[in-house]
Amino acid sequence: MNEKELIKLCLKYEDAILTYPFKKDNENSYPVLRHKSNGKWFGLIFSLDGKLYINLKSHPVDSAFLRDSYKFITPAWHMNKAHWIKADIKDTPKDLLEDLIFASYKLTE
Repeated sequence: MNEKELIKLCLKYEDAILTYPFKKDNENSYPVLRHKSNGKWFGLIFSLDGKLYINLKSHPVDSAFLRDSYKFITPAWHMNKAHWIKADIKDTPKDLLEDLIFASYKLTE
């Protein structure tokens, strides 16, 4: 899955919008997925060392379980480590990724 496909997956919810609040090397910034109604983030898409990731909101108990259960889910990059996780897009099964995105979306409503 590439960045465009990941963004499309995140925007399938009615209240989801795509924003670019940060600059990245004087180009487009990192894609941030938000709720149109309340402005809250539910996802941040970025690349590190050539790998595509997404930060997603997660309940602290679920975050700990997910990090302990899957090596492709780690503490979020530049976010609160108890409430946010980072998923490696290449290694995360699509059905799990969809569930994690939906959970993040619902937690930030």
